Amino acid sequence: MICIREFRRIVSELLDELPEEFFRELSGGVIVSEAAVLPDYARGDDLYTLGQYQIFSGVRQIIIYKGSFDRVHPDADAEQARAILRGVLRHEFRHHLEFLSGIHDDSSLEAQDKREKRLYLLRHQSEARRSACPRCPK
Repeated sequence: MICIREFRRIVSELLDELPEEFFRELSGGVIVSEAAVLPDYARGDDLYTLGQYQIFSGVRQIIIYKGSFDRVHPDADAEQARAILRGVLRHEFRHHLEFLSGIHDDSSLEAQDKREKRLYLLRHQSEARRSACPRCPK
């Protein structure tokens, strides 16, 4: 597990790779939080939020959750963390850029995230039904 200082350094270096235009209207910047965050729809501890694009009182920001990262990737070294965080940051910046561009159709990342949420919930419903029936095959 990498320390918070190393985690912040990696995030900072990854942000330096991005074009300045990506930061347009991101008034709250990118924040590293030490929290471990479960989405409100999680059905256990099998789904953590690694990053979040957030608009609150007109402030647009991206939050990267180190606590969640540590839960999902406890054995990641610095190089592995860099690769994973690059993907998380690009995911969150895509949300930001799509929001600025007014993209909210079925091709958007927001729509894709909603589809993945539905699949997650369906999978958990199926598992709950199987475990509720002792005669049902597992």
